[in-house]
This record gives sequence, structure tokens and C-alpha cells, in this order.
Amino acid sequence: MGVAAFAAGSVDAAVGGGGLIQIPALLLGYPNQPLPNLFGTNKIASVFGTSVAAFRYVRRVSLSLTLLVGVVIAAAVGSAMGASAVTLLPQAWVKPIVLLLLCAVAVYTFRRKEMGLVARAHPLTRRELRHALGWSAVIGAYDGFLGPGTGSFLIFAFIRFLRFDFLQASALAKVANVSTNLAAIALFSWQAQPIWLLGLWMAVCNVAGSLFGTWWAFRFGSVWLRRLFLGVVSLTILRLSYDWVIQ
Repeated sequence: MGVAAFAAGSVDAAVGGGGLIQIPALLLGYPNQPLPNLFGTNKIASVFGTSVAAFRYVRRVSLSLTLLVGVVIAAAVGSAMGASAVTLLPQAWVKPIVLLLLCAVAVYTFRRKEMGLVARAHPLTRRELRHALGWSAVIGAYDGFLGPGTGSFLIFAFIRFLRFDFLQASALAKVANVSTNLAAIALFSWQAQPIWLLGLWMAVCNVAGSLFGTWWAFRFGSVWLRRLFLGVVSLTILRLSYDWVIQ
């Protein structure tokens, strides 16, 4: 589990998608545990690595305090609402919807060669701030409801609607993800029984991976982050497609 958590922390710190590594590892290692317990354990491991990544990004990438606070609140509220509404949407609809959205993200990003490569230098408009809060709430709700690809959706939204580069978008996405993870942990602690000792051990490994992932992001910059982003989105599509077909 430690190796999986390290790998998840590394990938997640750069472009999101750590859950694609961590959740399958938990499912394979603890097949008799109820899913809510494993999802809660995953969130415990993830929130520490995500917090370290968010701290390192915010120290190096300039983002307004108003934007950060607004995104944190909107994402947390959305996550809590998504988790509480988990029974409202038929589960059979979830994977096709997520697959379509991820395919659209991948095609759009691939076709826009310059997307996410130029850093934004001027302040956000009120309209853009509303976009940031709205998308944080919507994607936060998705994270509370299901979760795969949350980091990728956040990064895409912040690049597309705020015109951030990949470093700026990754920084803001990490802050939002910390908020959604904390809201989910609170809910899972109330409704399920996460494996706390395992989660804390994985958290140590996740933090180590997060330190490596953020170093990699700063070392190689937006061009390589764009490539890694497209790779992670593509793998997410393949993974969800496989799960959908075999089920």
C-alpha cells in the first residue's frame, strides 16, 4: 500500500488522478471491506499529500486570497452536497457521464495546443471569479458523489475559464481538493468506519510522493504538465471504460 500511495501522491501533486492508483490498490488489498470504509481510508491518505502539495504550490505560485478562500468554501459545500445526494442519481448513469466529460476534456485540450502554457498576469474579473466559485462547487459535488478525475476536471476548468497556465491551475486545484477531501472525511467518519491506521501510514507515503510530484512540476513546468495531464486523462478514460465494460 505504501508504494501505491507514493505513486498516487506523485501523480496527484502534478496533475491529479492519484485516486486511480490508490483506490484500486485498496480494493485489491482489502476485498472484504465495505466500499465506504475504503473510500474514507483513501481520503485520509490523500488529504495529507494534497495539503503538502497545495502549500508548496501556493508558496511558489501567486494567487489572490479572495480567490483561494472562495474556492475553498465553494468546493467544501459542493462536496458535502454531492456526498449527501449520492443516492439520487442512478449508478448506471455515472460512468457514461464521466466518460463523456473526460473525452470532451481530452479532445479540447489536445486541439488547443497553446492551452495552459501561458501564465495569467492580470487580475480576475468578477465574472471569472463567479466562474471559479461555480465550477469549484460543481466539481466539489462530483468529488463528494463519486470522485474519479476530480483533479483533472478542476485543472481543466481553471485553465479554460480563468485562462491560467498549468502551474497556476494545479495550485488552485490542490487547494480546492484539500477542501473536498476534508468534507468527505468528515462525512465518511460519520457514516462509515475508515481504516485509520492504514490511512495514516498511506498518508506518510502519499506526502513523500507529493513532495516528489511538486518538485517535478516546478522543475519541468507547464509544457510537461500539459503532456502528463493528457496522459492521466487518457488513462482515466481507459480505466473507466474497462470498469464499465466488465460490469
